[in-house]
Parts: sequence; structure tokens; C-alpha cells
Amino acid sequence: MFARLWTGLVPKEKAARYLQLMEEVALPDYRAIDGNRGAWRLSRDLGDLVEVRMLTFWRDIDAIRAFAGADVARAKYYDFDADFLVDPPETVDHFEMIGA
Repeated sequence: MFARLWTGLVPKEKAARYLQLMEEVALPDYRAIDGNRGAWRLSRDLGDLVEVRMLTFWRDIDAIRAFAGADVARAKYYDFDADFLVDPPETVDHFEMIGA
């Protein structure tokens, strides 16, 4: 099993709407993929910015490919992301889970 972790920053004044969109759009999208084993949205206040993390769990790399495309290291973005994110990262982190 694998964990996929994406991190982004959103201006505080836009954070509530962005977090709502992630709940309404991104989480259902993650969870609809065969092989997804869970998806969570994490956030924390950093003053003028809010850090958002999407933590997802996957059966295998093929399941991640079904979600993210051929290059699983590249971040997947939604149409609305450009209106909210500060310097969106190009990549995500993956971790192999042992004993899961």
C-alpha cells in the first residue's frame, strides 16, 4: 500500500472556500478511484496563509496512476486550483507503507 501526500498554500482570505471545494470535489474524486483506500484533507493556519494537505492511501501504484496519470510524481490539479493556490508544487510525495 502507498500513501500520497500533496501540500499547497492558500491565502487565508480564500481558505474557507478552497477547503469547501476540496471537500466537495477533490475528496469524492479520490475516493471514486478503484484502489483508493482513504482520503483526508488536512489544514493548518500559518498566519496569512493556510497550509492544505491531501493525504490519500492507495492499494498500489497502478491505482495512483488511475487517479493521477502516467507520471504519478506530478501533482494533479482541478480547474479551480489556479484561483486559490500560491506557487502550486509540481510534484507530490509517495511513501510505501509497511505493515498496513
